[in-house]
Amino acid sequence: MVSQLPQSEQVHQALAEITAFEQSKVPGVWRGLDKNQLIVQLRSRINNPLTLNQGSQPFCGPAVIIFELIRRDPLSYVKICRNLFQIGGFHTQNGTWISASENLLNGEGNYRMPQVDWMILSILRESENLMVPIHPNTSDIVRNVGGMTKSWEIAKWVKEILGYQKIQYKNTYLFGDLEAMQDVSEALNLGGVALALINDGGLLRNQPPRIPYPSHWVSILGNIVVQSKSSVLFEVYTWAKKMQVQVDEVTFKTHFWGVVIGKTTR
Repeated sequence: MVSQLPQSEQVHQALAEITAFEQSKVPGVWRGLDKNQLIVQLRSRINNPLTLNQGSQPFCGPAVIIFELIRRDPLSYVKICRNLFQIGGFHTQNGTWISASENLLNGEGNYRMPQVDWMILSILRESENLMVPIHPNTSDIVRNVGGMTKSWEIAKWVKEILGYQKIQYKNTYLFGDLEAMQDVSEALNLGGVALALINDGGLLRNQPPRIPYPSHWVSILGNIVVQSKSSVLFEVYTWAKKMQVQVDEVTFKTHFWGVVIGKTTR
């Protein structure tokens, strides 16, 4: 299993970049964000990526992407956050420019999450929304519709934000759940990433819905144990913590809807 923490040299470089950001006199372009809070929160996330927190916003898709970015390339994460704060945008690994709208930059209100997480998660979500705005003061209906993340968006971010060139989406709506977990295990062992679409009530909260449906993205961390006809066990990141999933095979197949896998090319 890949560690949830970046390596010490990576952490050192990222913390040095945070210090340079802290000392910079370039003003921010986000009306409602406080630089001092951002600096404190950046250091917290570099020292422990699990502290990334989507709060009560429906940003689980962007959250798993940025969690993986922090633990795999913390320096890039800090540079992206600095560029976002100072100029309102950043370049992805393939050169695509992602920038915040004036509506997002000027948005003030209840972010429902830490400011540094709002800044980077909201711009990722907005970058894929054609019609629905991202703003802290939208209604719950608009907020939930605007926060929905599709599998092809996750696949795109795995390539453009995380830098993986070999991307697979395993659709397990009807079958292939256990086989997909075997592929996940192999990918993680080789330094890959696996982001799963699940029903959180069924797999994480012991509150299965009457009619199963996909509702939540998680990052699979590893420790995968599959005992056919008996149980499925694995660990995930979500909601600013590590959680263990341990369910019987039927429950797993009912509430596991698919997984995006990013693989190294070696």
